[in-house]
Amino acid sequence: MNENRLILVISKLSLFCCFFYHIAFPAGVNAEVVDRVVAEVNEDVITLSEIEEEGQDILKRIALEVPAQDRLSAIDQVRKEVLQGLIDQKLIEQEAAKQQVVITEAEIDAYFNQVQMNNQLSKEELLEELAENGVTETSYRKNLKTQLYQQKLINRDVRSKIVVTEEAILDYYDTSYTKHIKEGSYYLLQIGIGWGETEGTDQEPEETVEQKQAAAQKAERVHKLALSGKDFRELARKFSDLPSAAEGGDIGVFEEDEMATYMKNAVTSLNPGEVSSIVETPVGFQFFKLLSSKEGGIVMQAPYESVKEEIRERLYNELLKQEFEDWINNIRENTYIRISL
Repeated sequence: MNENRLILVISKLSLFCCFFYHIAFPAGVNAEVVDRVVAEVNEDVITLSEIEEEGQDILKRIALEVPAQDRLSAIDQVRKEVLQGLIDQKLIEQEAAKQQVVITEAEIDAYFNQVQMNNQLSKEELLEELAENGVTETSYRKNLKTQLYQQKLINRDVRSKIVVTEEAILDYYDTSYTKHIKEGSYYLLQIGIGWGETEGTDQEPEETVEQKQAAAQKAERVHKLALSGKDFRELARKFSDLPSAAEGGDIGVFEEDEMATYMKNAVTSLNPGEVSSIVETPVGFQFFKLLSSKEGGIVMQAPYESVKEEIRERLYNELLKQEFEDWINNIRENTYIRISL
């Protein structure tokens, strides 16, 4: 896996965790807290003041937004979640020390710069966003250091165990990228160009004519691209005005008697892989691509080679997550942890 992509994933997760634990208790909320040790992790301790500092902003929000009768239980839940995060942080730091993993300031600087680049932010803009969420540069750099420890330990202890086989990729492809279509059904992709008129909307006739002409011209241009062999799903994502655009125009499987008349007239004479002519609907123009015939069969939603690496990465990330959870759980089981919160 591309190392920079891993940095982006981890930095986003890191930023999310920081934001979650640093989201808005009036300053006096913690004033009367008596500090004490709330957890022991081998030779290290975690104090109540560390939890209060780490979770201060979400605790502030609880004080402002949660009803009084629910406030104590909400605070208790947040403290437990923050404590678990701090325990995991200690575990990672201790494991890094055991394996003599070293993180330099230069590495933290590079990681910090990578976060800026990945999010297209200047240092000042990133610090401003952090500040808005109650995160200081010092605390964020500390978090990045923990993430770097985690990354190096994962490289040493976890990655070597991850193998994504060709068989696993094919199994995922068969499950997620193929559909079994029964006889008499039509599996369709759709592109629609509207002209802005909706039910109950009053428009001047001249305005409607202009919008309709513009929509017809756009539909013709996109239709020509589809007929020329351009990827229909990408065209749908880019040009279609219909909700199905987000799914690449995929509207699923229809029986003939489920189709509107204009749809039925457009698709029932098509062969698999063909694009229909443009048809007019009450509020726009549409055309379709037929992926399966009425004889049924198995339909590929995308060619295997075009999605193979995407599937490999998805499976790799799933395995990486599971291996990391197993790894951290194994460390927990072999660590003295005493919680007194």
